[in-house]
Amino acid sequence: MAFTDASLTALRVFREVAERGTLTAAAAALGYTQSAVSRQIAALERAAGVPLLERRHDGVRLTAAGRVVVRRAATVVDQIDATARELAGLPDERATVRLGWFPTAGATLVPRALAAVRAAHPGITVVTREGSTPALVRALRAGTLDLALLAATPPFRPPDDETPALVLSTLAERGLCVAVPAAHPLARGEFADLADLRGQRWIAGTGRDGLMGVWPGLDERAEVTHTARDWLAKLQLVAAGCGITTVPASLAAVVPPGVRVLPVHGGPAEQRRLMLARMPGVPGEAVARVAESVSAAVVEGTVRRG
Repeated sequence: MAFTDASLTALRVFREVAERGTLTAAAAALGYTQSAVSRQIAALERAAGVPLLERRHDGVRLTAAGRVVVRRAATVVDQIDATARELAGLPDERATVRLGWFPTAGATLVPRALAAVRAAHPGITVVTREGSTPALVRALRAGTLDLALLAATPPFRPPDDETPALVLSTLAERGLCVAVPAAHPLARGEFADLADLRGQRWIAGTGRDGLMGVWPGLDERAEVTHTARDWLAKLQLVAAGCGITTVPASLAAVVPPGVRVLPVHGGPAEQRRLMLARMPGVPGEAVARVAESVSAAVVEGTVRRG
């Protein structure tokens, strides 16, 4: 079997596996059994004559050949989908840009950026989705996202070690803050001292977020009394006086009543970097326009906070 005989179904399955990172997750997304996904991948690897995936205990990783195939598969699948839409008389989606974003970006930055795109470029449709950094990076490489907003922590390493390296544009770098109940003793000041964070009750994240929500430089074992996946839930718990949590400075404008957001003084600075990522190459006009709008939205938000 030559690779030119590879089926469209196999290419779709392979792209999904590349994006999801595991055969199990790809099967769930496609509505297939895991064995069906495995058979499609095996057939594609036989056609390629080389392994396309490296099987690991925590999922799969693309080989060099796999990176070539997923890049081409994304183009093929997109072109077939566009042809099907045109034959069905549906709107042309050539001006559609797919934007991914990390959770807290959806509270302020993404809505401003989308409003700016609608105002300046009404012919561009932006579709978005939230995801973790690993998921967004995989989606960029699988060709199912055009742009992704990523948050990075020191020492600001690249989001993955795949080649070619992603194109990363730093949009802003800001300090991490703490959110405290308005009635909390810390809320009386204009900042919190690192020493004052000792002995506090914390509201942390769940799952892979681990202790996200606890101050990273805390020099004691944190007392975590509540865990929540959703940022709004964390902030509502803070407003109810259940504890304190960390937040990016950008959330200060949208916290619920009863919450104060404070910078932290003393100890090493906890900086967070906001980046826009895409695959290398010259971006299409619509992608470039959306990237400009996202950058402008970051500047606007910085000016508003003064």
